Amino acid sequence: MTAFEEHSPIVEPDPAATPGREAGEGTSRTATAAVIVCLPTADRGTSFRFYRDGLGLAPIGELADDGVPEPLQFVLNDGLRLMLIPTGGFGWVLGGREVAARDSSECVLSLAAGTETEAEEIVRRACAAGATLVTAPERQPWGYSGAFADPDGHVWMVTA
Repeated sequence: MTAFEEHSPIVEPDPAATPGREAGEGTSRTATAAVIVCLPTADRGTSFRFYRDGLGLAPIGELADDGVPEPLQFVLNDGLRLMLIPTGGFGWVLGGREVAARDSSECVLSLAAGTETEAEEIVRRACAAGATLVTAPERQPWGYSGAFADPDGHVWMVTA
């Protein structure tokens, strides 16, 4: 088990939460989440595949007509979920405020890895699934880290 798996207990895709399952099957991994990080997404299907296949996160929720759970959420750990909201809906949630441009990063999401090799593997797997490399994993003053941008441009840093 990697350090990422230890910190994020749901990292393998849940077979019941993949396209083709019956609506309602395998939809509830935790009853509530204390914190939900919401990010805008341009394409639900691309984001669904990236987070499920690239980062190994298990989606939760009822399948919509497009075969993607609605709302599109992933359990990161107990009490923490990631929700991806279509860009138009994200602007509505923000009360009409403009959604930041794709190349603008107002926050960095961070993943912990137990070793440098694990950090490199997480970055490699994300890039293979469609992420853009931001910084190659290397020694930094705060530790060993690398960063990638998901298909919508949200920056994730992996640190060991």
